[in-house]
Amino acid sequence: MHLMDQKPASRIIFSLVCLLILSPLIHSQLDYSFYDTSCPSLTRIVRNGVWSAMRNETRMAASLLRLHFHDCFVDGCDASLLLDDSNDIISEKSASPNRNSVRGYEVIDSIKADVEKACPSTVSCADIVTIAAREAVFLSGGPYWFVALGRRDGTTANRTAANEQLPSPLDDLTTITAKFAAKGLDAKDVVVLSGAHTIGFAQCFTFKNRLFNFNSSGGPDLELDVSLLKNLQSLCPNNVSSDSNLAPLDPVTTSRFDNIYYKNLMNSSGLLQSDQALLDDSDTASMVSNYSIYPYLFFRDFGASMLKMANIGVLTGGNGEIRTNCRAVN
Repeated sequence: MHLMDQKPASRIIFSLVCLLILSPLIHSQLDYSFYDTSCPSLTRIVRNGVWSAMRNETRMAASLLRLHFHDCFVDGCDASLLLDDSNDIISEKSASPNRNSVRGYEVIDSIKADVEKACPSTVSCADIVTIAAREAVFLSGGPYWFVALGRRDGTTANRTAANEQLPSPLDDLTTITAKFAAKGLDAKDVVVLSGAHTIGFAQCFTFKNRLFNFNSSGGPDLELDVSLLKNLQSLCPNNVSSDSNLAPLDPVTTSRFDNIYYKNLMNSSGLLQSDQALLDDSDTASMVSNYSIYPYLFFRDFGASMLKMANIGVLTGGNGEIRTNCRAVN
């Protein structure tokens, strides 16, 4: 299991340089030193929690990264996704893109409990989710980026928005780009953040249409590599019982965060229709090509796009609250 790169120090130094470039992107009320006095052990606690979860299940790295994405895309990075159903809350967890799909809630619960012991009623669940996503990437061999903190937790959830606004693996590039644009993210962010699919797995139902009856053609997607197609048809037989079977998004380096995802796309081996669609446009295809050749370019831009995403709709100051239990409002 690849829990760290051979040269983690070089990735941190690289991130220091990037920090100088990316600083203007940071939300004005967030601060890199927000918890330096009130909870100085925060990063260590979160890293240890993520490390422990990944030791139990390598796949959890991708799950924590995806949890952060699905939270931020619905009314901002306010940990609303973590809220359970209650008399006043209709949870986003039951929305179609999240149900039986988003994972890692228990990991965040565990980290939050440890943080509360060290720093009671101080650190938001939203900040914990944000740091955990960064740590998951870094411990998988990916880049390290510095996260400005000070987010506060939302007091509502929005299941309707979760159903409507989250990108789908079946969306075409135009639809995905529009959904990103609605959050202040551009086409470059689409390509870069799609690179998160260098780790993790997808359930068969998310791509099975490419294997047997693509666009009602009666046959498979002709753009899919023949060897990969045969492997996937074996893993995901054309029946409902296989819908929840798992396939690696990157079968080459499944648990390592690297740029192989883009090389796979260049070789017609993107698993999801939404991934391979990045080659349908000349501009996004050019970016895919560049990232497939230059891993450090991808690492730099991934950190930048993650910073942009982590600042979507944040609550700061007197807005929101600091939940003591991530699953319920205070």
